[in-house]
Amino acid sequence: MATIRDVAKRAGVSVATVSRVLNQNGYVNEETERRVRQAMKELNYKPNEVARALFKKTSKTVGLIVPDITNPFFPELVRAVEDVMNIYDYTVILCNSDEKAEKEREYIEVLKQKYVDGVILTTNQLAPEEVEEWDVPIVVLDRPLHERYPSVVADNYGGARLATRHLYEVGCRRIAHIQGPNHVVNAMERFRGYQDEMRALGLGDRQLVIQGNYQLKQAKEAVMAALAEQEIDGIFAGNDAMAVGALKAVQQCGLRVPDDIAIIGYDGIPLTEMTTPELSTVSQPIYEMGAMAARILIKQIEGKPLEKLHYQLPVQLMVRQSTSRRKTT
Repeated sequence: MATIRDVAKRAGVSVATVSRVLNQNGYVNEETERRVRQAMKELNYKPNEVARALFKKTSKTVGLIVPDITNPFFPELVRAVEDVMNIYDYTVILCNSDEKAEKEREYIEVLKQKYVDGVILTTNQLAPEEVEEWDVPIVVLDRPLHERYPSVVADNYGGARLATRHLYEVGCRRIAHIQGPNHVVNAMERFRGYQDEMRALGLGDRQLVIQGNYQLKQAKEAVMAALAEQEIDGIFAGNDAMAVGALKAVQQCGLRVPDDIAIIGYDGIPLTEMTTPELSTVSQPIYEMGAMAARILIKQIEGKPLEKLHYQLPVQLMVRQSTSRRKTT
């Protein structure tokens, strides 16, 4: 395997000159650079990226920390981030935190050791002061952390109101909400949207909240327990995974969707089109969110000014079979 010394010898220059060409650091005249690059090509020389990272304190890599890669929402976000980063020749290191603050801290230490050039966070387990210690550009995606960090989110509050109103418009009056984790900002925004819309519809005293923790199985079990004690004719699930769990619970109880209970989820993942019946959902622009966060991070890494710090993208109501043919009352 050719070394930097072999390249220097072939090009007739010093090792320091080859280093300047590789790192684009310092002046090298055009003819000399041409000879160095030709020598690298002839020798099939590949720079030692680890050594370059140690020298430059940069690695052309970024970290992406997600809370739960088994949730179908996050792989689409990851794909978008990777697609954009690949355009700029960056590698993405994917870290799955399992919603655990300690695991996030461990990942951060690993990413520091690898000299990542930036981090995209889709979790909010850590306090802002902990994040501040990282000393790399940071973009927050899906779950806002603090106003000082650039963020890309969807209109969680407005989307929740949209979903709740849709259930009312198809005839539901006993509308339950399956809530996500209490510590997750977007889950609480969706919960707040449900509460405010129920009050606006004159149904404030009929609110019913079921804890689902963004998990399909937990939502299914919780909905089955609720149906044994409560009369429900509409369910707004805080994410699509919980909506699938609700659908399975309703069907297992011998009830029909949408005739007996209408169900709508939140996210717009492909899974909602694979169920029977197909699930209505509030669709987030998932790919666009991930791509936008990646572009913002690239701008930060390159030291370019940001047009704005915080972006809130609109959502869209996707009406499908789980709410569309319900008998109104």
